[in-house]
Amino acid sequence: MNEDWERRVADAWASIDEYGETEFRALIEGLAAELPPGDGTADFERACAFDSTGDPARAVTLYRQATAAGLTGERRRRAAIQLASSLRNLGRPEESVALLTAERDAGSDHLDDALRAVLALALTDLGREREAVSIAITALAAHLPRYRRSMAEYARLLVEPE
Repeated sequence: MNEDWERRVADAWASIDEYGETEFRALIEGLAAELPPGDGTADFERACAFDSTGDPARAVTLYRQATAAGLTGERRRRAAIQLASSLRNLGRPEESVALLTAERDAGSDHLDDALRAVLALALTDLGREREAVSIAITALAAHLPRYRRSMAEYARLLVEPE
């Protein structure tokens, strides 16, 4: 991979709405094919294309292949979040929660709120709405111009006794 390839991938994603599903998948496939066979980044970009165009089952397989190939950095974290989202969309929220909980416990970065949003949705699917709202409010509280402390406390009280 190089800066030119990364730029072309970013340009493709920025223009996704200009393509039909098949055309967009072909565009990403062409870019992925420029990478060596078995490259985790190629499988990740393919997974994202299937995920974004309505085929989460195919995306799950490719996210797993990408991770198994040694995907690292931000793409690895995105793969975990997006895999969990796809699993949820396929009616497998238990797997989604397990994956996201492990990912949340493994570290923190700028994708934490995205992880929390997907986790809250998966928890809702499991009937754990109070926990889901707590996670969502905790994520939101960090971005509020005021009331951060009180919102964080209210979120905690949804799931912990006083």
